[in-house]
Amino acid sequence: MSIVCATNFSDAARRASDLAAELARKADVPLYLVHVLNPNSARAFGKALLQAAEAALGDEVRRLTKSGARVEQELRTGEASAEVAEVARQRAATLVVTAPPTQEAPFLGVGGTVDRLAQSLEVPLLAVRDAEVMEAWVQGKRALRVVLGVDRSIPFEAAREWVRGLRAWGPVEVVGARVVWPDEEYRRLGLSRPLELAEMTPELRAVLDRETEALMAPLASGGAPPRTVLEPSLGRIADHLVELAERERADLLVVGTHHRRALGKMWSVSHHALRLARISVACVSSRAVPTGVDAPLPSFRDVLVATDFSETGNRAVAHAFGLVAPGGTVHLLHVAEAGQSVETERRRLEALVPREAEATGRHARVEVVTGSKDVVTALAQAAERLCVDALVLGTHGRTGLKRAVLGSVTQAVLARTERPVLLVRPPTV
Repeated sequence: MSIVCATNFSDAARRASDLAAELARKADVPLYLVHVLNPNSARAFGKALLQAAEAALGDEVRRLTKSGARVEQELRTGEASAEVAEVARQRAATLVVTAPPTQEAPFLGVGGTVDRLAQSLEVPLLAVRDAEVMEAWVQGKRALRVVLGVDRSIPFEAAREWVRGLRAWGPVEVVGARVVWPDEEYRRLGLSRPLELAEMTPELRAVLDRETEALMAPLASGGAPPRTVLEPSLGRIADHLVELAERERADLLVVGTHHRRALGKMWSVSHHALRLARISVACVSSRAVPTGVDAPLPSFRDVLVATDFSETGNRAVAHAFGLVAPGGTVHLLHVAEAGQSVETERRRLEALVPREAEATGRHARVEVVTGSKDVVTALAQAAERLCVDALVLGTHGRTGLKRAVLGSVTQAVLARTERPVLLVRPPTV
């Protein structure tokens, strides 16, 4: 375990290394201070450049050691981002600290070292703009105000876990900021949309508020509960996120990164946030999400079970109630055909609730969806709209030609949702 800090001996790099030393001292891990020589310069100036770089790096190490941190130096030659990433891998780094992209560089640092680091590192990258504020936080003199970009992705989960880990260094106040394209959300949730593209109806806002709070829920324990901010957008999400962070007077903006390259960067929130933000920015790799023994245990508080009132569909209901913990909610759903009575179908759903469910504190909510010719779309939209933790579906277990001819609602739902799905097969005869 260690922290790696890249330096080019500029004033901004010195301030970033000061913070890196404070973080390493507080965490009681070594700090590796890295400087990378350009290969062309190394060939042109030879030993003289190497000696000058070693001397400058040694001076920085001695300066930082006075803070109480354990600092070691790494002098490399090659492509800067690749060498820093290699040091981070070899030294089992949990964080890489650097100065932000320079505003004087062409195109605001696009394609520069920091930009490439953000897309290649497997550990979080912290680009420091106001080291003094963050040092005061590490020293326990103030809380750190953090804006965390929220969406429904693995990179967000990694970023959320990293923000939770920040509390080991000092008190943290978190604002979960979610910027959405309303038109896309209306389609995802199956809600009626207004004429204005950027307008959010009260129904849409209520669903998204509930979903955002659920996404931020893991940060509610172990510190001050997070606030959430939801904003509609028609433009680039990064611009709105940066503006929101400045409006919240945040000290740090944290975003997840998908490691997009080439033209994919046009849609990268982390790529543009690094360039545009006037505060410190942390980019957390999707590969940093905890797995294996470090993975947090998921909980199932809201589960959706759908039935067509067949024997197989009805068998899934009991499994859904068994999946949620006491106090949780099971949403029973039926997609009605044209001409069916909604009230009659609701009563049929209510009759499927196991007696043991109420006795053990598990709640039931029934819903009949009408007017949908596409059962799969109706199920996928309901799962999103209800913000469930998992879906439970009965499957007839068809295989081969029978499945190809008749199709499979279950298989289609699996292809349409990113949420966990429990399949209940019929008993063998």
